[in-house]
Amino acid sequence: MKANSIDIAYRAGVSQSTVSRALRDSPLVNKETRERIQAIAKELNYKVDKNASNLRMQSSKTIALLLFEDPTSDDSMINPFFLSMLGSITKFTAKAGYDLLVSFQQMNADWHADYEDSNKADGIILLGYGDYEDYKNKLTQLIDQGTRFVRWGAEAEDLPIISIGCGNVDAGFQVTQYLAGLGRKKMAFLGGADGSCPEFLDRYQGHCQALKEAGLEVNDKVQIDAITTEESGYQACNKLIALNKPFDAIFAASDLIAIGAIKALKENYIRVPKDVAVVGFDNIATASSVSPPLTTMKQDTVKAGQLLVENLLKLIDGEKVTSVQMQTELVVRQSCGAQAGGDI
Repeated sequence: MKANSIDIAYRAGVSQSTVSRALRDSPLVNKETRERIQAIAKELNYKVDKNASNLRMQSSKTIALLLFEDPTSDDSMINPFFLSMLGSITKFTAKAGYDLLVSFQQMNADWHADYEDSNKADGIILLGYGDYEDYKNKLTQLIDQGTRFVRWGAEAEDLPIISIGCGNVDAGFQVTQYLAGLGRKKMAFLGGADGSCPEFLDRYQGHCQALKEAGLEVNDKVQIDAITTEESGYQACNKLIALNKPFDAIFAASDLIAIGAIKALKENYIRVPKDVAVVGFDNIATASSVSPPLTTMKQDTVKAGQLLVENLLKLIDGEKVTSVQMQTELVVRQSCGAQAGGDI
């Protein structure tokens, strides 16, 4: 009988998925195990079924954009930061002569399997924060399937994937350094600071580095977890206020968190920026229209969309691609437009 991957798995004492990875030269399987499995496959005269691979080689001239549902204050379920990136992705996809297939995904759905050998698209762009720990396993499966994809977000040190994002550690450092330069000495951070959201964690690490360099206290009790919604920012700020610990500045890990925090501060008769300066992150469209207008760290969504499309097309063409960290720019507005104790 013709040998199959189950036979190889039995001989090698590994799982069938490990055999599949090893025969694709996946770096998720260590070198010794890969070589042992490949030797067994050769001994059994095992040949990879090329049918799926041949189907994948049929170019659809389509890119799939998967947007993950985020909790929002409206029915859109899309983080407004990603909406601003969508236009750029559409523009550069069309410029390259490709169609764009936009799909909305729930994190608990089997989106990782929908594109395996389906020829729906030549490659995938992944947008959405979500919980990294929740979808890391699905990213691994995309790698094992040989799916060509890029994602927006922090570099993944534990997976060989291509990410386009910003230098979050450096950006967090710049925000905190700016606040310290205004004379703010007791700063709080609103946003998660663990592996579930690598972007927020990096911003928090940059924040802590800047505090130390400025000779200011790093107090983890004024780091309050929040996801990127106004409601979460509002609740986090109320928790911060309830601690009864003095603070004169808030660094929010996203603009939505910052906007929710400003609402909570106002309800508690805390003046922005006279009593507390507030800085957000992203520079979403509403950042300039809240009261007071929000100081924020800008990420270039036009450039981001271009890089996502261009690097995915390079992957599709078999070119070598590396992750990219974009520069950020601090946009100063009235939410921290005065020194501590100032008149505004």
